[in-house]
Amino acid sequence: MAKGYWVVTQNNIPDQTKYSAYAKAAKVTLEEFSGKIIIAGSTEIGIEDGSKGLRTVVVEFDAYETALAAYHSSSYQKAIMELRGTLKRDFRIIRGAD
Repeated sequence: MAKGYWVVTQNNIPDQTKYSAYAKAAKVTLEEFSGKIIIAGSTEIGIEDGSKGLRTVVVEFDAYETALAAYHSSSYQKAIMELRGTLKRDFRIIRGAD
């Protein structure tokens, strides 16, 4: 069974109070679905296009279906509401190679 990944690139950091509330609530989801943060960095650079992102986060789940379920869970949807649309990001759920 292929692992699942959340791959998130953030283009801005919203109000710190809102972001902290989001991170605390998202942690509940990761614990509930056994998600493991494997990358959480803020100093990367795009080699081919030269663009700079503020932060990239990669979370690993035991299965692709688990990654999907975690995103759609009530706990994560509650976490997203903490941001109230202030975070600009690209959020992808990717199936790992078998």
